[in-house]
Amino acid sequence: MGSNGDLNANSQCLSSTGDPVLDKAVNQWMAWDKNPQTWKQMESLVREGRVVELRRRLCSRMTFGTAGLRAEMGAGFACINDLTVIQSTQGMYKYLAKYVPDLKTRGLVVGFDTRAQTSSGCTSERLARLTAAVMLCKDVPVYLFSTYVPTPFVPYAVMKYGAAAGVMITASHNRKEDNGYKVYWHNGAQISSPHDKEILRCIEESSEPWPESWNEDLVESSLLRRDPLEDVSRWYMEELNTICFHRELNAMSPLKFVHSSFHGVGHNYVQRAFQQFGFPPPIPVPEQKDPDPDFSTVRCPNPEEGESVLELSLRLAEREEARIVVATDPDADRLAVAEQNDNCGWKVFTGNELAALLGWWMLFNWKEAHPDPADTERVYMLATTVSSKILKAFARIEGFHFEETLPGFKWIGNRIHELKKTGKEVIFSFEESIGFLCGNMVLDKDGVSTAAVVAEMAAYLHTKNLSLKQQLINIYEIYGYHISRTCYVICNDPPTIHKIFSRLRNFGGPGVYPESCGDYCITHIRDVTTGYDSSQPDKKCVLPLSRNSQMVTFTFQNGIVATLRTSGTEPKIKCYTEFCAAPGERDISSLEEDLRKVTAALVEEFLEPDKNNLLRRSV
Repeated sequence: MGSNGDLNANSQCLSSTGDPVLDKAVNQWMAWDKNPQTWKQMESLVREGRVVELRRRLCSRMTFGTAGLRAEMGAGFACINDLTVIQSTQGMYKYLAKYVPDLKTRGLVVGFDTRAQTSSGCTSERLARLTAAVMLCKDVPVYLFSTYVPTPFVPYAVMKYGAAAGVMITASHNRKEDNGYKVYWHNGAQISSPHDKEILRCIEESSEPWPESWNEDLVESSLLRRDPLEDVSRWYMEELNTICFHRELNAMSPLKFVHSSFHGVGHNYVQRAFQQFGFPPPIPVPEQKDPDPDFSTVRCPNPEEGESVLELSLRLAEREEARIVVATDPDADRLAVAEQNDNCGWKVFTGNELAALLGWWMLFNWKEAHPDPADTERVYMLATTVSSKILKAFARIEGFHFEETLPGFKWIGNRIHELKKTGKEVIFSFEESIGFLCGNMVLDKDGVSTAAVVAEMAAYLHTKNLSLKQQLINIYEIYGYHISRTCYVICNDPPTIHKIFSRLRNFGGPGVYPESCGDYCITHIRDVTTGYDSSQPDKKCVLPLSRNSQMVTFTFQNGIVATLRTSGTEPKIKCYTEFCAAPGERDISSLEEDLRKVTAALVEEFLEPDKNNLLRRSV
């Protein structure tokens, strides 16, 4: 983008807000930022005297959530932009140089999605190139993909190359204004504590950009830069064979599939994955198959929102007489699935319902290949604690192991790594927000491979005259109905969120949690934020503490389990409720009614949307 030395010459006289801390932050920004567009954004804010907005952008920094650093694109230390990505990578370098002795032989993997913002000049590709430049100027080899890739390609490449770490520039399914910086450790899983906190500390200690950090041309000129695209694509597609069980059957299947890539990276990769499984390529949604950073055909780029955002896919499927729709989110790490019911519209599966199907499918094929029941002893399935307990019901009957983790696939990925070191095999993992991992070839959720697995499962069931929906009912008949609901409220004011959860912790007096909700009695409470669990003899949580997010779980006398938690990637408070019925219990309508009432009472009584100006949403 060139130098803005002329702009910087005037920076000192602009910052006279009357707040010394803010003035210092403004001066730092104006001296350090070399992106003319974000520099001018900041200059305009100063000139217009917008002190509140300046404080919001400059007086706090991003922290690592469930998916790394994520924020709006634009000027300021609290946003994603050229300068904050350079600062983050300098902190990464400092941390890696200290803890990875062979950093300069192992290198860093860098990938990016298709996000872009004209007003700030920020594109995922440019931010990835700047990430690479920081490492290259310190003589660290960089595996920088030459074009956009699915998020799971980065952790996959980290493991294949034995790299020291990986960075993916993406905001996944967030609104178009956002972007992010997702970091993977050398085990191929997202970073967790203490790495995240230590990297943040190193970022703060390395905040002034090194002169060469802005040298984007290093990506072309440095001999230490390699393009891993061809090798990683080939290795990944070949390794899909480990989770493909019926290729010949797939090749003969009469089923047709429609795929939407939601204006993101997924089109080419899902096409190839289907072909690797023996299928013809799925029919693409033409309006959504190519990258579009404005996500112009959907109100939000999140396929989890259901039928309203799948409209183009469903109408195309009806015209093409395709029974199954698969939709990857913009960075292709998550997957939505819909199935056409005979003469009665579409069934859009929830993440929990898809997990029941995929868990059954992976176990079914594992048992086919391992007839000795003793082999099941080393089999594991994992899920986040706010997800359905259906895998727990599988494990109880089938004899394998099931474990829960904190929300976020980083916890699942790191647990898979630990289990693999002890000879265990994790055959399926999921989080309810349509994040799935079949097998363990990647240590993160993967929409590309899951799309092909869903197609194979549907093709197999079709030979048995079963639909996905019919098989889901069969699963519930065997393992017990697991009825769940997910909803959320939008809250853009962090103090309000703090007030809501503080009220819950002092509901009946200081330190006294609620004893009931609506007409329903609460028997146990677990608060992962504070480490409290009333069901444990020592009143301490078994799950690790999560002080940087809010999460409280209520167990009701009637068996319903409900969790209220803040999202790690968006300004939301999410509400998850589930009723786990015993095998053989079939009065589903009464279960669903109880669940509806508890969910409504939780939102109204505990979140108080009207009083707190919260916007309600259901999933």
